[in-house]
Amino acid sequence: MEQYRTRSPQYGPRRDRPRPPRQPVPSQAGRGAGGEPVRAARPPGPRRRPAPVRRPAPAPAPAAGGLPNPRLTGLGSGLFCAVVMFLLGALCSALFGASLTAYGVLFLPVSVLTALWVRRGDLMTAPVVVPIAFAVGLLPVADGEDGSGGTLMGLVTALATQAGWLYGGTLIAGLIVIVRRIRLVHRRRTAGARPPV
Repeated sequence: MEQYRTRSPQYGPRRDRPRPPRQPVPSQAGRGAGGEPVRAARPPGPRRRPAPVRRPAPAPAPAAGGLPNPRLTGLGSGLFCAVVMFLLGALCSALFGASLTAYGVLFLPVSVLTALWVRRGDLMTAPVVVPIAFAVGLLPVADGEDGSGGTLMGLVTALATQAGWLYGGTLIAGLIVIVRRIRLVHRRRTAGARPPV
């Protein structure tokens, strides 16, 4: 009996068929420490510009002929008011014969300027320093006998007789401070309620 030799089939590709192109094997250099592939950096695309931050407009510079608008601290406003009132008291004593009425009239604009020029953080100091400055300015105006006792009695008498000017100037300074404070609180509330851009 004749045995036929069978040929085992070859599973490889036949020579007559074209081979598909080989895919490149990724290199191991691009893998991380855990063996996971590392993602390549994304090419830079168009960046978004951050929204512009609105800054408050700078305060306009005072005009050449305009009034000065300084901002005094609480201590600065007290020194300003006291020094000006002392100089005005000396001026009234020299020119008007120690007229307390002229001194009281000059006290009112000084009170207004002190309340207007004090900075926002020290608004409540203006109504406090104004009466103190009124008393300091009365020293050269108050009539009294020689000696410290006579000057003190003249100062007390001038304060008692000119209390109307003292209260009037203090009231004006207090009203200006209250109006400025209300405007400051209103600005802060409107700025906080404004939607972000």
